[in-house]
Amino acid sequence: MGSISADKLVDLVQSYGLPLVWAIIIFVVGRIAARIISNVVVKMMQKSKIDETLVKFTKTVVYVALMIFVILAALGKLGIETTSFAAILAAAGLAIGLSLQGTLGNFAAGFMLILFRPFKVGDFVEAGGVSGIIEEIQIFSTKMRTGDNKEITVPNGQIVGTTITNYSAKETRRVDMVIGVSYNDDLKKVRAVLEDILNNDERILKDPAPTIGVSELADSSVNFVVRPWVKSADYWSVLFDTQETIKIRFDAEGISIPFPQQDLHIVKEDSAA
Repeated sequence: MGSISADKLVDLVQSYGLPLVWAIIIFVVGRIAARIISNVVVKMMQKSKIDETLVKFTKTVVYVALMIFVILAALGKLGIETTSFAAILAAAGLAIGLSLQGTLGNFAAGFMLILFRPFKVGDFVEAGGVSGIIEEIQIFSTKMRTGDNKEITVPNGQIVGTTITNYSAKETRRVDMVIGVSYNDDLKKVRAVLEDILNNDERILKDPAPTIGVSELADSSVNFVVRPWVKSADYWSVLFDTQETIKIRFDAEGISIPFPQQDLHIVKEDSAA
């Protein structure tokens, strides 16, 4: 076998060696740059106090996108046609996207929940047809804990597609109660008793002031609306305790809470002799 001439060796190095070296340099430097850029993005987002889940997700997306660009640049330096490669990659992405429409929809919904934050961990919400305390917000789904301590995993797309009611978003809430009394009762006395009950409960806020008023002259009762304001954390305890206290005080004050009744009149006709 004949030896390779120096000129041919130089040609081989120029044709394959140098492009390979440049491709390796591009890949190594590009990988380092991708890490640096993704870390810079993370620090900027953390300074802006953006949710940690969104920070991690963004870091991954930025790094992967930059690495795809770096790989394509390295392949191009080797003389590989990257246009067809990119087309194949795009077609594969489209096929995967069509087959995972529901999953991608949940992914996009999770991104929106993390970005716009209609609720946070620990909030009591009604969303996606269920209600409970938010335990974890993930990219594809959200975990909630019901009042009887059941864990529910709700797809994020189902949450974003419905009305979200956040009961913990505000520091205060209004407790709405309807209390019926008899038409024979003294309405001024009823009002005074209700005011005394509310004034003696330290959990009930003075500002805004509670509302007490006659809302309806119903078929069998005069209905009062009782609407005190409380801290959101005290809502249920105030609701339950106040209703119990009203019943006990009404019994002691001789105020009746009527229930539906019907009078039945029987007409007896004398039969013909």
